[in-house]
Amino acid sequence: MGIKAALPKYEIYFYNTVLCLAVFWASSWIFQVSSSSVNRRIFKTSVTPGWYYFGRRMDTADFEWMMWFSTFRDHILFALSGHVLFAKICSMLAPQYRSLVHMVYGFLAVWTSMGWTYVTLILSHCILLYSISLVKIRWLCFATGLCTLATFKCEPFVSWQGGFVRGDFELRHVLFYGGCGFTIMRCISFALENCEKKEGNYNILELLKYNFYLPFFYFGPIMTFDKFYLQANRTDLNRKEGELWNINLQALACVGVILVVDVLFHFMYILTIPNDLKLLKHVSDWAVVGLAYFNLLYDWVKAAVMFGVINTVSKLDYLDPPKPPKCITMLYVFAETHFDRGINDWLCKYVYDHLGGKHNNVVEELVATLCTFGVTILWLGPCQVVLIWAFFNCFGLNFELWVAQFFSMEPFVSIEAAMSEAACRRVRAVFNTFNFWTIVLYNILALNSLDFAKLVVKRLLLKGFPITTILVMFVTYCLIQVIKERERRQALIDDPDPIPPAPPQTMTATVTTSSPASDQPAVDPSKEKAE
Repeated sequence: MGIKAALPKYEIYFYNTVLCLAVFWASSWIFQVSSSSVNRRIFKTSVTPGWYYFGRRMDTADFEWMMWFSTFRDHILFALSGHVLFAKICSMLAPQYRSLVHMVYGFLAVWTSMGWTYVTLILSHCILLYSISLVKIRWLCFATGLCTLATFKCEPFVSWQGGFVRGDFELRHVLFYGGCGFTIMRCISFALENCEKKEGNYNILELLKYNFYLPFFYFGPIMTFDKFYLQANRTDLNRKEGELWNINLQALACVGVILVVDVLFHFMYILTIPNDLKLLKHVSDWAVVGLAYFNLLYDWVKAAVMFGVINTVSKLDYLDPPKPPKCITMLYVFAETHFDRGINDWLCKYVYDHLGGKHNNVVEELVATLCTFGVTILWLGPCQVVLIWAFFNCFGLNFELWVAQFFSMEPFVSIEAAMSEAACRRVRAVFNTFNFWTIVLYNILALNSLDFAKLVVKRLLLKGFPITTILVMFVTYCLIQVIKERERRQALIDDPDPIPPAPPQTMTATVTTSSPASDQPAVDPSKEKAE
């Protein structure tokens, strides 16, 4: 079935109507629970005073969001504003040295915020992996990088290296692990790209430019070294038409999303309610299902805002950073389930695609996914929740390939060929519906807790069966069809169908339109037949 298979317009309108009503209905339940439970004991620690004049309190359960937009807000604005200012001056006066200016500013900013001992620790890891890269043995570079990354995930190496950071300020641990983790991933990328370089080696100064680029240093995203090297050393700094306007729109969109999230936090406590399991046992099934979906949606919004702000700054520096993560609402296949495109590109380039080949062989795909999620577990830090999350997502990715291989055999191919494209789209949407909720349930493990994930499964499949199960799956089916319709329209924009050629005009029509028949000489029948 092609992606351009269309459905009747009235059917798409029906799907959109059902989806809007379902979202409104689930939101009303969550709003009711938030308003009636604000005085519960567990709410007092995470629901703090907010809008005094409206009598609303604010959900502050997410430490990361509060850190970004309260404690860390002024530091971010000051550091990034200085980066943009110096980068702009350098791009106007000496564009050939702009990557060097970026490195010097980033180096001084890290030194000022974390101290010279932390900078020394970062430099030691860079020098170690640069030295290993000179040997140009891929497996040795990769193994050394993973072992170095493991030193930040296990004791006593973590405590020993953490002692290099002086001070006890609030953001010490966040900046320490963020800067060190992303540094190791960048150093591995540099080492592997240096192995691919046929003649000579990259200069260590290029590694320092790559690593100490301030917008990416602490929180990513990760650009592979080959892309960063080409973009950072580009001397042609002319922008495309409308590019600066798009950058301004992206910045305004980030501000708008931040305001919307702030408003929602005052009316729906989607982060605090999942922590109160006693309360969840007495709320409706729609509230539980809505909480599971909104938690994943919020996590995407948080990542999109964080990377959106950083990407706006990097685009001002004439870079093309990884795009923000794909919205969880648009995901119904495991192959596209990633919340960080930078990490995903890194893993695909150096692990997944390198081992999986064309991803059509079951054994190669299994090996590739196991190795990819093995590196992911090391990156996130091995623990029970991460291991369960990785197992289920690895299984889901392979199960999709097994199902695709199974349905590519007879008699399924013949059955599908006999169906219309619209019918095929509806049948596939049914399977995608179950896949969507599998993705939601698997990722709830990483975002909330194992107990909340179990509760959602019980409400959706056991206690709420069959009414809640059928209704939720039907609404999800409508969502899948809406997503497919959006993908169909985008496919028509990217690759429009060719316009069929005009039918050739006959000799008689040409003669008739050019001049009256009486003005034309008589045609010899034998000559006309020869022509």
